[in-house]
Amino acid sequence: MGTSRLPLIALAVTLVAWAVAALAGWQAHTAPAYHLAITALLAVGLYGSTRGIELSELRENLRTVVLAITVGVLAKTALISAVMYLIHPRPISLVLGVAVAQIDPLSVGATLSRRMSDSARAILSAWAAFDDPVTVLLTVYLSAFALGGEASDGIADFWQGLAFNGAFVLVAAGLWWLARLLSKHITGVVRVVGAVVAVLLVAGFAVVSVRYGLMLGVAACGLFFRPFRTLDWVVDRTLAAALLLAGAALGVVLGGTVTTHSWPDLLRGLALGGAAFAAQMVMGVALSRHLPRYDRWCLALGQQNGLTAIVLALLLEPDFPGAVAVIAPAVLVTNLLFALGRRVLDRVPGGSSGEVAAVAAHMTATIAVPIPEPTADPTAEPEPPRQTGAVHKPWSAAPGSG
Repeated sequence: MGTSRLPLIALAVTLVAWAVAALAGWQAHTAPAYHLAITALLAVGLYGSTRGIELSELRENLRTVVLAITVGVLAKTALISAVMYLIHPRPISLVLGVAVAQIDPLSVGATLSRRMSDSARAILSAWAAFDDPVTVLLTVYLSAFALGGEASDGIADFWQGLAFNGAFVLVAAGLWWLARLLSKHITGVVRVVGAVVAVLLVAGFAVVSVRYGLMLGVAACGLFFRPFRTLDWVVDRTLAAALLLAGAALGVVLGGTVTTHSWPDLLRGLALGGAAFAAQMVMGVALSRHLPRYDRWCLALGQQNGLTAIVLALLLEPDFPGAVAVIAPAVLVTNLLFALGRRVLDRVPGGSSGEVAAVAAHMTATIAVPIPEPTADPTAEPEPPRQTGAVHKPWSAAPGSG
């Protein structure tokens, strides 16, 4: 299953699930295990996004990456939420802005196949990986605020969540370091037993992270917990399966919540998607000023929503009815704009530097705008006609042409 086709397949799965749920009258978001299942999908996406980061490139561009996942995410959230609040002045508009502020790592994987520099690759991959847990934490905090909670209580919960996630990461890192140390000195049956114990520990940590919502800790664990690197394809397939499951869940919830009276939410979703893409363009250019122009275009056009945006929509729906009806079309809009952005990048013939003139020449040739001839001087004598003996063919000089 190609990465470039995955969003289209997920869209088809969503539409089919929507039709089936609407006919059957399902109300999936009221099921007892709904929240736990959606959180598990979110954990899979967060771990898979950080597991693929190249640490050496991350260290070389650490400053820009930190700015991207802090200032960048906050600024994008503020821009999107401001637009949504102007359209629909309700506290829920702030939460919706966070839900689509992150970049989908799967789409970034497709973008990275372009002719980007190593620095731009590191920035975009780390940005896409770490903005997910940051937006998850912001969603939790702003949701409490939008539901009428005290701001002080929300801030206290925010810092408490950071502390729990930090403790989770420290314990996981210590056990991982101990396991690797012991693996160098044990062999035979003991090594097999140790591997089984390690698998059980990993399963236990996964259960704890999902049960208590330690999503930032899950994302951080992806930076160091990387067993069996030769089986990376398993993680890729798991991420793809999680996206399809999330798409199916989105369709089921849409079928049970969207009615003929939901058209205002759907229209707000279109505006939300446009605002998210525009915010990425602003921040992508602002945070990559030291990079070549082509790399800046790649970062500016890198916005696409995927697994995390869908999962956040599903998590918000029970507390904010109509959230799915707004976020679903926003995801569709950002994906369509991302596809158009990729087409623009495909038209760029140059590399990471010196591409300005090449882009201009290429786009001029593509658009084929005629350049007017200089106006003749009426006082000048007419030039006698030239006999060439052949009909001029504009492309006759090209090899193999007519």
